[in-house]
Amino acid sequence: MKHSVTNVVIGGLGGQGVIKASDILADLVFSAGLDVKKSEVHGMSQRGGSVSSDVRFGANVFSPMVPPGEADYLVVISSDQVPVNQAALAADGVLIDDSKIDVSKLSNKKSVNVALLGVLSKHLDFSVDAWMAAILRNLPEKLHEVNQKAFLLGRNG
Repeated sequence: MKHSVTNVVIGGLGGQGVIKASDILADLVFSAGLDVKKSEVHGMSQRGGSVSSDVRFGANVFSPMVPPGEADYLVVISSDQVPVNQAALAADGVLIDDSKIDVSKLSNKKSVNVALLGVLSKHLDFSVDAWMAAILRNLPEKLHEVNQKAFLLGRNG
């Protein structure tokens, strides 16, 4: 039986938007009326080191930390961070990394985090409109259009 809490771990390097991606996801889930908890590990993020953020959501969530081996989804912004975060992924979990999108089609390479949320969105039961609203709430207006396009690139392949 599937547990009632969905576990998502987002990993990458400092400056890649790991925390911003988890903020967007947490905002989306909260806006849908679900309980959501989020935690972050910054490590040496100021120097381009590993960063990860756990987002857990469902009817009732009691802890913000995803237990090792229980991530339903592992979203890794930089594929070289897969080995660093692999232990978080459940045996039947889904790995989403930058190989799932055509990065060359991004008009701004910094929006790869949002493009990967687009890939993740295919696995979660939230409308595109709800995702777009969360993106708009969490990014400055000057970045709206480029990130909406990035999201759709990830969502639509």
